[in-house]
Amino acid sequence: MTVDTELKMRGLDALTTSLGLVDAERFVFLLQRDRLDYTKWRQNLFPGLSGEEISRRAMEHVQKK
Repeated sequence: MTVDTELKMRGLDALTTSLGLVDAERFVFLLQRDRLDYTKWRQNLFPGLSGEEISRRAMEHVQKK
């Protein structure tokens, strides 16, 4: 298991790589400002997809890298 500090650093690195520094910071700000309910957000993220399908797609994405 990854320690909290390392997880935060890797997460921020992933966001920065994907979004760029400004949009990564903006994304974090939006999550904090909106008092994100992660459970509700997650349920609406992939409507109509089962957990199995989401997992399959994630594995395919990892294999492409």
